[in-house]
Amino acid sequence: MTEYEPPRGREQRKQDVLGRLRQDEDAWVATASPDGVPTLVPLSFLWEDDTGTLAMATRRTNPTAVNVTPHGLIRVTAGHTRDVVLIEGEARIVEVADLPAVTRDAFAAKLRGWRPSGPRWVFLRITPLTVRAWREENELSDRDLMHTGTWLI
Repeated sequence: MTEYEPPRGREQRKQDVLGRLRQDEDAWVATASPDGVPTLVPLSFLWEDDTGTLAMATRRTNPTAVNVTPHGLIRVTAGHTRDVVLIEGEARIVEVADLPAVTRDAFAAKLRGWRPSGPRWVFLRITPLTVRAWREENELSDRDLMHTGTWLI
């Protein structure tokens, strides 16, 4: 029989999620084309506490950016299979020059100096609508931490 650690309370899970979003550099990003072709790619990201949004950079012509344009829906997963953070949200394309300088600087600082620039790059600004987090089966029942953009805790 598998023994799990005791389930975390929702407040602890929220704090763990925010810690992961502040510290992790990469996440899996899923989008779908208008005709339903899925795309799953790893992208580097910055979590901004003050806006409650993620900023990610990708090439303008990559399927992830192209797929965001028609409908804006996106799914982001951070962590590993035994400590999942699943975010469903709305994404919008932001030109590099239109992203606030403080965000560009924080993105570069987090990613050891990488600064996407020029016309081939865009940023995705992702606003979470739903956040779920769990480690094992014993945390599945209380995995919802955010719904319709509002933290439940």
